[in-house]
Amino acid sequence: MGGRLSVSSCDLDGFEGLHHAVQGSYVDVMQLRRGKLRGTLSHIGIGDFSLSVGSFNLGVRTQRTSSDDKLIVGMLLSAEDRVTHFAFDMRPADVLAIPPAIEHDGTFHGASSYAALRFDLSEVASIFAGEARLSDPATWCEKNRYRADPAVAAVTARRLSQIVSRLAQHQDALSEFSADFWKRAIVDCITATIFQSLPLDETGTLPSALRLVHNVEDYLAAAGARPVHVSELCAAFRVSRRGLHRAFHDVFGIGPVTFLRYKRLCAIHSTLKESSPGKTTVAEVALQQGFVELGRFSQYYFALFGEYPSETLGLRGRRVALAA
Repeated sequence: MGGRLSVSSCDLDGFEGLHHAVQGSYVDVMQLRRGKLRGTLSHIGIGDFSLSVGSFNLGVRTQRTSSDDKLIVGMLLSAEDRVTHFAFDMRPADVLAIPPAIEHDGTFHGASSYAALRFDLSEVASIFAGEARLSDPATWCEKNRYRADPAVAAVTARRLSQIVSRLAQHQDALSEFSADFWKRAIVDCITATIFQSLPLDETGTLPSALRLVHNVEDYLAAAGARPVHVSELCAAFRVSRRGLHRAFHDVFGIGPVTFLRYKRLCAIHSTLKESSPGKTTVAEVALQQGFVELGRFSQYYFALFGEYPSETLGLRGRRVALAA
């Protein structure tokens, strides 16, 4: 899932800007309401994978015929009026699957915002590893809508906005490994609706919790300092998220997401402790380890270590000065 990261953003000045609402695709657009259409459009590219995030202030009609074998998974982030795609009525945080080579039509009756992933159908096996139905490419050959929990909408919209903003500011500073982590984080953010709509996984065989956790720890040790996303672990060990969560909770009393967060916080702590304040910033180190919201990151850091990251970075400088 690797690749270098690129981010581009622009302001919309007319409905024509929405012709490229999804990176790599051309969409026919007709304005439905009077006024000057304005908005914003951002694209994040990581290898062949892309995320598009757009917003606009007026109703539009969109039509698209795919000319390639890419799958599009879109999420409606906000809407002031009715939105329909195919024959589906959409609510904020609902997810729409648009199969390759399928003609797509949508109607936005008012101001709206959306996010859309575009990737190869062959990648679903790794993206949804451990989820038997979703990891099967055949599942994605039919259009579908996944209805969201209303609580997901605000969280998703805020987090995606933060990710796009932060990556745009620091795209040149990210390594290929960090870019891969953010690719997985973006996918995870948009597909949260899909996972929460799946039935509970109470069947199937799993490795023992302790053996699975030990295997994960060996995997993390081999990964070194690079951040590892939970979806990467599911892909590597062919286990569902629920199965991985059960194993970690049985062994540590915490889930794998919390465990990985602690792991990344410890990596940041070690980096800051060995860095010079004038040559390293907390923001850059945090972003390399997958933290986009600095305020929340500082809270996590303080809760775990009893000091703020700026203090860790500054402590070494003061000690060196005293020793001199």
